[in-house]
Amino acid sequence: MTATPDMPEATNLPAVLPFWLCMALVPLAWIAAVNGGWTLVLLPAATWYLFSILDLITGLYTKNADPQTDEAHLFWYRAVTMVWTPVQIITIFGVLFYVSRTDHLAAWEEWALFAGIGVITGTVGINFSHELMHQKPKVERWMADILLGSVLYSHFRSEHLLVHHRYVATPKDPVTARYGEGFWRFFPRVLRQCYASAFTAEKTMLARKGLQWTHPSNPFWRYWGLQALFLVAAIWIGGLWGLFLFGTQAVWAIFQLEIVNYIEHYGLTRRHLGDGKYEHVQPRHSWNAAHRASNWLLINLQRHSDHHYKPDRRFPLLQTYTREEAPQLPYGYPVMTMAALSPSLWRKIMNPRVQNWRAQYYPDITDWTPYKEATNPMPR
Repeated sequence: MTATPDMPEATNLPAVLPFWLCMALVPLAWIAAVNGGWTLVLLPAATWYLFSILDLITGLYTKNADPQTDEAHLFWYRAVTMVWTPVQIITIFGVLFYVSRTDHLAAWEEWALFAGIGVITGTVGINFSHELMHQKPKVERWMADILLGSVLYSHFRSEHLLVHHRYVATPKDPVTARYGEGFWRFFPRVLRQCYASAFTAEKTMLARKGLQWTHPSNPFWRYWGLQALFLVAAIWIGGLWGLFLFGTQAVWAIFQLEIVNYIEHYGLTRRHLGDGKYEHVQPRHSWNAAHRASNWLLINLQRHSDHHYKPDRRFPLLQTYTREEAPQLPYGYPVMTMAALSPSLWRKIMNPRVQNWRAQYYPDITDWTPYKEATNPMPR
């Protein structure tokens, strides 16, 4: 891939600051908690609609930082993901403490408030955990686990690292949406399959070492412990209603994650080489989006083609690709996730693009039936 000539400096402060915009969502949560009413729409409006408008205004950003940039120069990029972990925990339980000791919000307003908090813990928190879990330092992986525990979706780390990256764009990957599969069919399927595939993957790794799944090194013990800790904290702060509100934000966070998972690889499949083997992952096996503003919010998650091609790259160094190198989404994730809520609209937008992708990269494949459904989504 050839980068544009005027490559941005990864350490340039003006280039770093937009990735800190996520911090502006936290005051919105507190404004909604204090005022209720119409302010409850601020969080979903800021994430779904505001960044859609900003994408329209700011357009595409197709420049690439030097992928060989020394990590020492990425301090402020790393810092935003590290700082977000305590910010998220304080926000969830701080707001829960506040509403548990005030009575100015109706029950439905409290539910709507925590649904809105779930939008940011899913849009920002799970996304940041995704960045952290791919890093080597243990402190960053621990922060990923803390973020995922706070939304009751800890197994995502095992599923993502051991299953998704290995089987992406194949029928063996539960979170690769099949061609023609609507989101409302995809969502319950991945909830059912991903937990089992994640646990099986960890169990299989332990078995290769001659260990049982009950061995202390199984990360599921850490997952269960963190989740239990957060559930107990929610009950301690707000009783059963506090537990319900905490669960509400977790459900909405999970929803945010899985609708993004749905759009990232929809209809894309690696060539089957026979005997259960597939070609190596290439940029063409993920949908790419170069929309500037939503990439600020999502720390370049939309440069997903490069993430799967080079999973160990930190987000400021992820490369974008041309239409000849990777399939392009027509809009950023905020718009595409809203479109995914309507299966008929989604198929109208995306199915022709999948057909064009097939014709561009795999003109020799005429029968795509074997690529449609998984015979066994579990890792072997």
